[in-house]
Amino acid sequence: FEPSTRTMCSFDAAMKRLGGDVISVAESTSSAKEGETIEDTVRCLQCYCDVLVLRHPEKGTAAKAAAAASKPVINAGDGVGEHPSQALLDLFTVVSAHERAASKGLALDGLTLTLLGDLKHGRTVHSLARLASKLSKPPTLHLVAPAALAMPPPICDELAARGVPFEA
Repeated sequence: FEPSTRTMCSFDAAMKRLGGDVISVAESTSSAKEGETIEDTVRCLQCYCDVLVLRHPEKGTAAKAAAAASKPVINAGDGVGEHPSQALLDLFTVVSAHERAASKGLALDGLTLTLLGDLKHGRTVHSLARLASKLSKPPTLHLVAPAALAMPPPICDELAARGVPFEA
């Protein structure tokens, strides 16, 4: 439902490398153009597959799809909400780049990650901050943005509640 060459191709390639196949649906050719709800689309498409990957421009759509589905739904980005699959890739990249982190199995304490730019609307940084907050030994986060584009307070509250060291 939202164009992205890299996201679509990376999920497609991953599934094929795992020996699976892919059925791709573009919003421009889907029944959404005729008013079909995301819930109806998911209920229909899950009859043809074992897992659904959804990228949508509207925040919260992945949660709606998952609630309607009996099959797993992977959130590949939903509006300004989340992009957890990208956060996993970002975390993998950090761990791969730091021998100490890799050798200690996701122990990122002592490292500092700087999240820079539009933190208000950047779903990838929302997901990465939340993912970091779930680690037993999270990194320190530096959140760098103009005040108008600062990390949303609910995410900062989550970081504080989980004891993640951060500076905004």
